[in-house]
Amino acid sequence: MSSLVAIVGRPNVGKSTLFNRLIGERRAIVDATSGVTRDRHYGIVDWSGRTFSVVDTGGFLTGKEDVFGPEIRKQIDIAIEEAEIILFLVDVETGITDLDMATAAMIRKKGRKVLLVVNKVDNHVRMRESTEFYGLGLGEFFSISSINGSGTGELLDALVKLLPPDEPDPNEGLPKLAIVGRPNVGKSSLLNQLIGEERSIVTDIAGTTRDTLHQAYHAFGFDFLLIDTAGLRRKSKVDEDIEFYSVMRAIRAIEESDVCLIMIDASVGYDSQDVSIFHLAQRNRKGIVILVNKWDLVEKDTHSTKTYTEFIQSKISPFTDVPILFISAKNKQRIHKALETALEVYKNRANKISTSKLNKIMLPIIERNPPPAIKGKHIQIKYITQLPSHTPTFAFFANHPQYIKEQYARFLENKLRENFPLSGVPVSIYFRGKEKRENL
Repeated sequence: MSSLVAIVGRPNVGKSTLFNRLIGERRAIVDATSGVTRDRHYGIVDWSGRTFSVVDTGGFLTGKEDVFGPEIRKQIDIAIEEAEIILFLVDVETGITDLDMATAAMIRKKGRKVLLVVNKVDNHVRMRESTEFYGLGLGEFFSISSINGSGTGELLDALVKLLPPDEPDPNEGLPKLAIVGRPNVGKSSLLNQLIGEERSIVTDIAGTTRDTLHQAYHAFGFDFLLIDTAGLRRKSKVDEDIEFYSVMRAIRAIEESDVCLIMIDASVGYDSQDVSIFHLAQRNRKGIVILVNKWDLVEKDTHSTKTYTEFIQSKISPFTDVPILFISAKNKQRIHKALETALEVYKNRANKISTSKLNKIMLPIIERNPPPAIKGKHIQIKYITQLPSHTPTFAFFANHPQYIKEQYARFLENKLRENFPLSGVPVSIYFRGKEKRENL
């Protein structure tokens, strides 16, 4: 599992701008209004041969001014407790505030590794002014301007030196199945039923277990690793804290898994947080199986399964080639079928399709349904191959690859899924010029 680095600080100090700078894309919304980041944002950073996860902890405002300070403190407390390294961001324009002092005290108390980062330092005057932040008692600091990137290279150099050394994974080679989902959907119950013991504490209160659990498991002639992301600590009456923990745990488990068993609560439905977890797994190119848990508690008719399946597919479209199973973890209904399906998806994700078979099947389909001509140019696809990668990735070689539209790429993906075992697996398609084929 990659190390987690959290960017903490009060509103409007530039956390989202720094986050975007570190991951190299504009994923977080940036605005001059404090607290504009409403969602939690996660990304992967590669620097000097090391990879780590970074979380932007903005977006914790409730809109109630009287709880403004306490809500910020709760979120900072969560980030400090979860992350291995803290980037504590402050603003040279405003100087040290009471909230900065309180955050510094929390960091010192927790004993976490911390890098103090003074933002918006873009001239010599502000460089001198930044020395005020020695007053936080956190030692040396880094002066940066996240908006133009100055100083961020030195910050990253120092950060990777604090990362724990890469260690060999004792479970290397084992399929890794992550059980992910919103709090209280039955993740711990599923794990307990599978392993036959009360490894995870199960209650009716969301967020009662704290650690992400790993359990070696043997079934159906396979050895694999189950990852339970129940890992939530109960926080006093603050739903956003529970959500924050949930997503933090899920992102880390998803990153290290091969296949995600995404559990949803049949009695609650498929909501926005379920959709977010699904897309999180999809973006990380993981195999996916959706488990509709507590199906025994739902009033059903002959069309219930079909209707519910179509509803979920409408939410996850266009990637709908995903197994959807209806289970009851409590009653052990279809839980072993869930594992069988997950292992099938694992095989699909690792499947290598020969170039000859790809071309034999796909080229006639393309000849019957060629890409539409653009600007009078007829597009011809002459060759297909699967690229060497951890997940199914295909290159289609064409005379005018730049003119092939996303709609046609989706058509090709659907045809690949119809003809090859790719269920539950995100597929990547690239179009390349014929001259690049020689470089493969």
